Amino acid sequence: MTNNIDTSENPKDLPPERPGAHTSRLGMIAFLATFGGLLFGYDTGVINGAVNPMKVDLSLTPMSQGFVVSILVFGAAFGAAIAGRISDWNGRRYTILILSMVFIVGTIGSALSPSWQMLALFRFILGLAVGGASTTVPVYLAEVSPTERRGSLVTRNEIMIVSGQFAAFIINAIILNIWGDYPGIWRYMLVIAVLPAFALLIGMLRVPESPRWLSGQDRPRDALAVLKLIRSPERAEAELAEVDSLVEEEQASKVGGWSDLAVPWIRKLIIIGAVLGIFQQLTGINAIMYYGTQLLESSGFSDSGAVIANTLNGLFSVLGITVGVMLINKLNRRIMLIGGFCLVALFHVLVGLTAMFLPDVAAKPYVILFFMVAFVFSMQGTLGPLVWLILSEIFPLKIRSFSMGLCVLVLWLANAGVAFGFPPVVTALGIGSTFFIFAVIAVLGVIFTVTMVPETRGKSLEECEDQFRTQNAGSGIGQVGVSNAAPADRNE
Repeated sequence: MTNNIDTSENPKDLPPERPGAHTSRLGMIAFLATFGGLLFGYDTGVINGAVNPMKVDLSLTPMSQGFVVSILVFGAAFGAAIAGRISDWNGRRYTILILSMVFIVGTIGSALSPSWQMLALFRFILGLAVGGASTTVPVYLAEVSPTERRGSLVTRNEIMIVSGQFAAFIINAIILNIWGDYPGIWRYMLVIAVLPAFALLIGMLRVPESPRWLSGQDRPRDALAVLKLIRSPERAEAELAEVDSLVEEEQASKVGGWSDLAVPWIRKLIIIGAVLGIFQQLTGINAIMYYGTQLLESSGFSDSGAVIANTLNGLFSVLGITVGVMLINKLNRRIMLIGGFCLVALFHVLVGLTAMFLPDVAAKPYVILFFMVAFVFSMQGTLGPLVWLILSEIFPLKIRSFSMGLCVLVLWLANAGVAFGFPPVVTALGIGSTFFIFAVIAVLGVIFTVTMVPETRGKSLEECEDQFRTQNAGSGIGQVGVSNAAPADRNE
């Protein structure tokens, strides 16, 4: 690749990022892209309240009800797998544009479905968009972000996800308490999501392509033009020089697809990312997001009380992610992961002990709700945003979306396992024993983080890649950066 950028500049010594008009443009780009996260959250959260009127209107059996609820998760797993490759071939922006149209089709089709079979079909289509967004949006945000702001910008997507879930819980509670006797009310709950879907479509028509993807396509002038929109001029040129140097190395080593799974250091990073995704899901967060209302009913709340109480899970999910964003540029990734797993284990044990040993007094459901909300707050303040951020950081440029897609596919399959497994496990073992299982999994997450997860804070995406390649050169699948120490933070 040839260009007019001076590649003699040390790529690890970038000029400092200073505020300016480019800062506002970058903020707007991130805001528009994260409508994909908002749709992710709303479409996965709305079923929590919509399923009861849906069951009446469409005469759902227990089997068809479970199929309609879970088919979105399987669509999301498939969408995550294919969106990564589409994104690598055609660009991040183009892929998100396509996903916005799939969101629109899936939402309208679901709301108008005359039968549960048609509803399942359109929820599968909607799942394709949800899974695709979960893969593509974090990668796009990571690649347009400067190193100093990457943590906070990428985790804005997680804020939008939990905000979407919170909005779904609030809308469910309002609609069910006012118009709950109307069987077709679930259609209005679902169709509301078409508004942010159109906002995503219109917004992505106005944003640029990822400069790192453009550089990887041998389009350095286009990449530089985009960087000058969202960086100061001197920073833009320095970043492009750094990106280009990594792209040339990758092209020389033929990095870019399935064959790279044979490269030990790449394979190890993908394994780390996939296992992190599994641990994130097996904390049980989506057991709360999907079955929170039913879980609270089992704890002793009335039907209407459980719907209202469940909104606290959404509220503290948003509050948790807000605190997490405030901390994510101040604390090392590994320290936050370890702390998050420890807090998750603690509150799962407290939920289990309360459910098993506290007498059935009037306060019992409120104590369980308190510990459940504390778990949601802790999880969303640490593991929720961090896993998505780390997945967007650790993979080489040429297979970043491909690797992200594989890891998110595994993550969604773990999500599906929780969606299917939680109700029968609770029925068989009870709430207490189920949450003890979640606590043990969280402890295993601590061990995995300490021994395997690399530190990425304070490093550009290119520095992360160069470090992982160098540390593992000639050493097979040697340890990948387990030190807690982070380099100079570049004003993080």
